[in-house]
Amino acid sequence: MKKIALILSGCGVYDGAEIHEACAALLALHRAGARVTACAPSGPQMHVVDHAAGSPVDGDMRDILVESARLVRGEITPLAGLVPGDFDGVMLPGGFGAAKNLCTFAVDGAACRVHPEVESFLRGAHAAGKPIAAMCIAPVILARLFGGDGGPALTIGNDPATAALVTAMGARHVDCDAAGIVVDELAKMVTTPAYMLAGDIGEVFAGAEAAVKKLLTM
Repeated sequence: MKKIALILSGCGVYDGAEIHEACAALLALHRAGARVTACAPSGPQMHVVDHAAGSPVDGDMRDILVESARLVRGEITPLAGLVPGDFDGVMLPGGFGAAKNLCTFAVDGAACRVHPEVESFLRGAHAAGKPIAAMCIAPVILARLFGGDGGPALTIGNDPATAALVTAMGARHVDCDAAGIVVDELAKMVTTPAYMLAGDIGEVFAGAEAAVKKLLTM
């Protein structure tokens, strides 16, 4: 049974992990027979968003790990306590939390910084030859960490402005439809656009399922 670390970024599309994407990843991994350890870094979210109003809540603050626990019925593990070599692969759902809490892409664009716990784990996984899958906006984290000469082929869909920032970080952007995946065999990375492009949850699940199948064979 393959062991996969699923890195979450909170709970809710505007300030955490996108719930449909996280659930699609969990279901696809379950159906593929993988054993999942849901995990997240500790520390405050960038901000808290009222999802009904679509605007930040002044004075409210929530912890990334605590909020991520909502998505997995409380079965969450601190990312800092995990060893990359203990897993067969890593998967990151998207949502604004990936760009706000796991890194600062939402604010800093191509000059973004990656959360230290996330950076340490992903660099360790990559160095150990573990495959990494990322959905939606989460591939920007891979671009920031592993971009450069001969950087990985990644997708965020087909948005020209975001694709240009991925390229600016040294990755190679490849346009992709909502249910598709982009695979970099050498870098052992697989990415899918999810709600960067998807029109419904069915397309999100199709992309997640394809990404999981590839992840588990890399």
